[in-house]
Amino acid sequence: MNRIVRTLPKLLTAALLLLGFSMLTACHSYHIEATVENHTGGTVTLLEVDYPSASFGKDTLAADEVFHHRIQTRGDGPISVQYTGPHGRTVQVQGPQIYEQQEGSIEIVLLPNGKAEFHPALSPQHS
Repeated sequence: MNRIVRTLPKLLTAALLLLGFSMLTACHSYHIEATVENHTGGTVTLLEVDYPSASFGKDTLAADEVFHHRIQTRGDGPISVQYTGPHGRTVQVQGPQIYEQQEGSIEIVLLPNGKAEFHPALSPQHS
């Protein structure tokens, strides 16, 4: 019993040090909050947003609907959007480059006549 009492503080100290070290070395996940806003004047279908290493989408996005999705990039490359517009025409628009380990937000605004705007607010910025 006396031996257990003597080793308990050492075990607690070791456990706390291990916990503290694991918290310091934990990985940071970089995320980008992506928002797609449909301002085309009608419903769009087969929405797909491509970015380095992955993509996301939605079958239907009603007029003036807003769709949110969190992404994590693996590598560098452009972000692009593709969809079928209200008049049945396929639209594809390439946006800005995004980079691994960036975080923040990007807003993609779908506009009439097959146009789209990309509004990134990402850090760190690249030139």
